Amino acid sequence: MPIPGPMELVLLLVIVLIIFGPGKLPDIGNAVGKGIREFRKASNELEESVRGEPKQTSTDDRRPAKPSSAEVVRISRPAARGRRKRIPWRG
Repeated sequence: MPIPGPMELVLLLVIVLIIFGPGKLPDIGNAVGKGIREFRKASNELEESVRGEPKQTSTDDRRPAKPSSAEVVRISRPAARGRRKRIPWRG
């Protein structure tokens, strides 16, 4: 199956815009993106089960874990001692 060119993609987008209208396009894009993510996840799980070994995730693919409330260190600004000195505008 050949890959559609730019004109075919524009024509397809215009047809979708006419059929669904501009208000529904974000919902359609969201649904398509969610479907693609689920498909990739299912295909990766199937591939892992066929190989029999879990796929090693690289450090680029992993998101950093959110620190727990105990790990969060609060950094405060030093207390101001009196008024700050204003520097006149020079220019």
